[in-house]
Amino acid sequence: MHIPVLQKQVLQYLDPKPNESFIDCTLNGGGHTKLILEKTKPKGKVLGIEWDKDINIKLDRLIVINDSYVNLEKIAKDFKPDGILFDLGMSSWHIEDSGKGFSFLKDEPLDMRYNSDNDLTAEKILNTYSLKEIETILREYGEERYARKIAKAIVENRPIKTTFQLRDIIKISRGKIHRTFQALRIAVNDELNNIEKALPQAEKILNKGGRLVVISFHSLEDRIVKNFFKNSSLEILTKKPIISSEEELKDNPRSRPAKLRAGIKR
Repeated sequence: MHIPVLQKQVLQYLDPKPNESFIDCTLNGGGHTKLILEKTKPKGKVLGIEWDKDINIKLDRLIVINDSYVNLEKIAKDFKPDGILFDLGMSSWHIEDSGKGFSFLKDEPLDMRYNSDNDLTAEKILNTYSLKEIETILREYGEERYARKIAKAIVENRPIKTTFQLRDIIKISRGKIHRTFQALRIAVNDELNNIEKALPQAEKILNKGGRLVVISFHSLEDRIVKNFFKNSSLEILTKKPIISSEEELKDNPRSRPAKLRAGIKR
């Protein structure tokens, strides 16, 4: 079961009130959305954006749009939000049940697409990209010290079809397995570019007094979010990123890398 991270802090900084409207740009299992809907009774609404067509959720006062948040302004053209939330982490469903190769703990096809309409898969990158292209992805998106060594081993051991095949190649190359998997996932879904494009749209469509909350899970994401808030016209509500308490870490260890930043539109 997916446990949404930083639940109390999300409610604190979004500050939802009865009958207000919100956008959850990363709906996933709807954990944060359920909390927001509870606070916005009786007539408050949430517009939930979910890119993965395999995730289905239905709740009263929830409007679900199957699309990417990179199209936020177009999606919300008739929706005036009092707050917007981005939870940039993967859901537990993607890791444990999707069968798309997001986890190196299960032997699965190397897909890694959030949306199956996307033509690019991790398998395609590994088996058709040049050594230099793969090295660049691992170095820039995974911050992998042994990027060139891993890329060379990948090219020499093609075709690579499954997560366990890739895992074994990374082990031999002395690299960090999670870094390569992160890098491929980011590349497949163009995650960093999408974040950079979506955040200014969020600022633009927020109602006056509206709040923007963003939760990131690794340094590349957080750097983009931090720079956005710094250069935006929003009043920053978090001088330093908010992290999980020791109590939350005991209940939900996956919340450890989460960092929350927030701002308000004046």
